[in-house]
Amino acid sequence: MHQMTLAEIARGLADKKFSSEELTKVLLARITQLDPQLNSFISLTEELAIEQAKAADVRRANGESGALLGAPIAHKDLFCTQGIRTSCGSKMLDNFKAPYDATVVAKLAAAGAVTLGKTNMDEFAMGSANESSWYGAVKNPWNLEHVPGGSSGGSAAAVAARLLPAATATDTGGSIRQPAAFTNLTGLKPTYGRVSRWGMIAYASSLDQGGPLARTAEDCAIMLQGMAGFDQNDSTSIDEPVPDYSASLGDSLQGLRIGVPKEYFSAGLDPRIAELIQNSIKELQKLGAVIKEISLPNMQHAIPAYYVIAPAEASSNLSRFDGVRFGHRCENPQNLIDLYKRSRGEGFGPEVQRRIMVGAYALSAGYYDAYYLKAQKIRRLVKNDFMAAFNEVDIILGPTTPNPAWKLGAKNSDPVAAYLEDVYTITANLAGLPGLSMPAGFVDGLPVGVQLLAPYFQEGRLLNVAHQYQLNTDWHTRTPQGF
Repeated sequence: MHQMTLAEIARGLADKKFSSEELTKVLLARITQLDPQLNSFISLTEELAIEQAKAADVRRANGESGALLGAPIAHKDLFCTQGIRTSCGSKMLDNFKAPYDATVVAKLAAAGAVTLGKTNMDEFAMGSANESSWYGAVKNPWNLEHVPGGSSGGSAAAVAARLLPAATATDTGGSIRQPAAFTNLTGLKPTYGRVSRWGMIAYASSLDQGGPLARTAEDCAIMLQGMAGFDQNDSTSIDEPVPDYSASLGDSLQGLRIGVPKEYFSAGLDPRIAELIQNSIKELQKLGAVIKEISLPNMQHAIPAYYVIAPAEASSNLSRFDGVRFGHRCENPQNLIDLYKRSRGEGFGPEVQRRIMVGAYALSAGYYDAYYLKAQKIRRLVKNDFMAAFNEVDIILGPTTPNPAWKLGAKNSDPVAAYLEDVYTITANLAGLPGLSMPAGFVDGLPVGVQLLAPYFQEGRLLNVAHQYQLNTDWHTRTPQGF
């Protein structure tokens, strides 16, 4: 049962080969048995899961249908879930039980999805390795000595280890696509505003976007169908009709124009990954795609711009965690200033503190124009590069990451080295574009991903290309040994 994809589960439930309750119990037992090796979950919600599974079985018995009805999933632990701990991987929110459901959680629950638990993550989604969580590092099921990527590493590790078929995740600078690449999954970051951010605890509000992590593009289409849509509670949500993402999966790629930026193949890219990307290009050419070299000249400025904008927004968003209203509060504060200082000092880990300080500095009087304003101008240039490119091509293809997953702890003493791993992913967040990572092979036994980018609201095109690629390759079917 645990080897089934979301689409296979939907067919099995429809054909009454098993019930949602049976499947849920099998996966909960599997999580209990195997997750101690991975540390991919922060909270398990066994009672809720069984209750939701029974309700889904009743709905099916009464004639209802739907791809997500009775399907087991998990939520990254920054989506608020009513009455359940929502920690953001931080000591600051270890005692916080959300009083409401995030829109994504509510929509998936209404579709009949069964919540098995909340997955581990980098603290407040700040990280590329899932090592900054207060609950400990997550291990990569492909090699337990390596990172699974971040910040959605818990969701990625759980799905890759076949503990469940799919999970929600979020992407601020690559935090869906990079873990997908490191764990041999398909991960989709939708267009900014396509998926509601209401109830999704913010890191950087103009960059954060929720999306799915699953084994196949077909499964990501099913998940996105349940997650996407306008939400009047979210001022950044865009009122755009949601297409049937599964309907276009079978479209031909004949004549599809794929742009390959020359900047992607610089000295920083592992040559073995470059070779796998070229192999992926050849596969797509066999399916009728036309390849064209393009240029994204401002890509080199994206990392410094991102690491000014994101911390600046984080410093503002995280100011609410002050020991007064909710979250961690220090013992016996001497006065209000002591309460603020010690509550935040004890509640936030070093990576979060680092980014808050960088952000506060960038926004301070005398430095706003030099840093934050300039970074926003670079952001516009990055977007303009993409707009010019999409006048010539339909999608853009390249590596998801410059290197495979590194060993646990290898970059802890050099945060900038970890930041540089985001070089191919952050441009999509700066421009608000949809992006997808899909399995493309292995280097030293570790998975490698290929990234696809598309114009705004063209998630269906990304899923179509990835699905056609997966019909003709088998990378996505490989399973980590022991799982």
